[in-house]
Amino acid sequence: MTTTRQPQRGDIQGLRAVAVLVVIGAHAGLSPLPGGFVGVDVFFVISGFLISRLLFLEASRTGSISLRNFYARRARRILPAATVVSLATMAGSVLWLGPREALEVVYDVVWATFFGANIRFAERGVDYFAQDFGPSPMQHYWSLSVEEQFYLFWPLILLGCLTWTRGARGPARLPRVPLLVALVVLSAISFGYAAYLTATAPIAAYFSTPARVWELGAGALVALIGPALARRMGTQLRSLLAASGLGMVAVSCIEFGVSTPVPGSAALVPVLGAGLVLVAGCHPDGSQGLVSRALGWSPLRAIGDWSYSLYLWHWPVLVLARSATGRELTPGETWIALVAIFGLSAATYWWVESPFRDARPRGPARSLALYPLVVATVTTACVGAASLVAWQAGERGDDPAVTLADYPLATTAPGAVAPSTPPVDPAVALVEASALAAQAGRPIPTDLTPDLLDLRDDVAEVGACDYTEDVRSLCPRGAADGDRSLVVIGDSHARAWIPAFDVIGEQAGWTTYYLVRPQCTAARVLTGLIPGGRPDEACLEFRDWSLSAIKELDPDLIVVSTAPAMNGVYVDGERSIDETVVATAMSQGYADLFARLAKLAPRTVLIRDVPRSLGDTGECLGKVRNDLSDCILTLDPRSRAMADVSVAAAQRAGVPVIDPTKWFCWQDICPPVIGSTIPLRDLQHITVTYSRSLAEPLGRALDLWPAE
Repeated sequence: MTTTRQPQRGDIQGLRAVAVLVVIGAHAGLSPLPGGFVGVDVFFVISGFLISRLLFLEASRTGSISLRNFYARRARRILPAATVVSLATMAGSVLWLGPREALEVVYDVVWATFFGANIRFAERGVDYFAQDFGPSPMQHYWSLSVEEQFYLFWPLILLGCLTWTRGARGPARLPRVPLLVALVVLSAISFGYAAYLTATAPIAAYFSTPARVWELGAGALVALIGPALARRMGTQLRSLLAASGLGMVAVSCIEFGVSTPVPGSAALVPVLGAGLVLVAGCHPDGSQGLVSRALGWSPLRAIGDWSYSLYLWHWPVLVLARSATGRELTPGETWIALVAIFGLSAATYWWVESPFRDARPRGPARSLALYPLVVATVTTACVGAASLVAWQAGERGDDPAVTLADYPLATTAPGAVAPSTPPVDPAVALVEASALAAQAGRPIPTDLTPDLLDLRDDVAEVGACDYTEDVRSLCPRGAADGDRSLVVIGDSHARAWIPAFDVIGEQAGWTTYYLVRPQCTAARVLTGLIPGGRPDEACLEFRDWSLSAIKELDPDLIVVSTAPAMNGVYVDGERSIDETVVATAMSQGYADLFARLAKLAPRTVLIRDVPRSLGDTGECLGKVRNDLSDCILTLDPRSRAMADVSVAAAQRAGVPVIDPTKWFCWQDICPPVIGSTIPLRDLQHITVTYSRSLAEPLGRALDLWPAE
């Protein structure tokens, strides 16, 4: 987080240290404090206090403020260290991430450079199809963007108050009453918006500047009225105030968790706590109570001095270390990462932060020149990094794809098992050949489809019928004038089968309809949204509408394809992620579904859920040193067990089941590439290309494919 150079208060440096330590501890997984993320809220309060205090002091002395000087100071304070860490993070991403992920980081760096990282991550956070991808090493820059967006308009508001009071009552110094009214109104509006948005769109709320203004405004309020309040308190009362504030921050760290709705009303606790600590140290004579003096302990002050650099470095080091190892870090590796974080932060503080912050150029022009200089430097670096990533993605030599000619495949891999009898289904034969090629450690094919750089965006199109929006219409596809029709229902896993069903419909002369909505399992249960776990009431409404639409369509066939409720179900109003509870609820939900569908169509078929991977195939394939054996899919046992629940429910209801596992795995070996095609775009969704390639075997399994 960011601040501006002022005479330091030891208690503030100590509070900074507490905030950054709980954030790092939470992100490193070493802290027993699940709510350590509230350190960011504390930082917002501190930043609002320090920046506003500086502006108030200037206004009191001169009756005005210099925007030029203000943004020059901001440039010296935030840009050098942030730019160094951005460039280092981008370089590390090119070295240790796959090309697809590295290119995303390049985009993230561009957004962060223009103080739009929070907008970027809000958009990605609400994208369901981005949920399976790991966090960006630049994700923590969202909070810097929020601050800088706030500081674009806050000095203007202050300047407006100064201008208005000067015109109304002659020369003015600091218009406290108008400022107090402006801050209270602004913060109240922001708090109300935060509460509303947190309840309706928690991801957007978390990254939203308007939803965070009240936290920065709380710090500004302390800067405005804190000294007057502290002047009326004795030392003991101020000590009690500081202790209470620290206690509120501590309670937040202990009691909050990933499901806590912040920055809504829950965030009042750490924000007010930080405000109380700041008020306690605001006495004009500089006297401080016991707690404030304790916060000024030298080691804490040193960590507080480094807090900005610590915040910048900790996240990319942890994320890139996990990506480089391909797993969660061991405790020992985490401690090594922490040593690196503190070492890099110390170096950045002494050799980057301090020289620029303490520089005294002859005018603000040199400092303001940092903005275009940083933009030019980062832009050049991003173009170079993107070019290198594109080159890496295409430079794989001339390694051929696996074909049916490779079946059965001779292999020298220790312990490899050769197939015994060639299967009739060519799609299965290609999977077996690809599995043996992966087991043998064959090179990753050169011409992958889809391209690694496009894999993230390889999502089946739904056209005008995107039911995540407020759409309640039907979009016939396949053979538009077919005399028979089928309806595919389910969630994003059903959506992934659309390319296959489009081909099936065209070839078989069937009109196809896709009543699919991401996260909305077809089973008649109330599920929790990803992330956060809020009940997905909109899914219930969509399911009811879908049944009404199916009744009107009177289809010849209904195909069900859906994922299990991996984010829990609501039973008697309470969310549960317990596997037994979820399995029981899903079983009942499937039974209810199949009973309803039996009344709507003469035939219903369930497609068992596709195998779900525990690792990102695209990231693995993008690493130049890897071969196919490094990227063999490790399957999620919980997903497999939940798929068994759907199959058992279908069998009890007399609903036929198509198991697509044979088109993805052979003898529990699930190759990352089948032929030259990547079958999964993420952990669980079929790529458009592979879905289309399965049209014939799926059509034959459904008895829809025309006879030759």
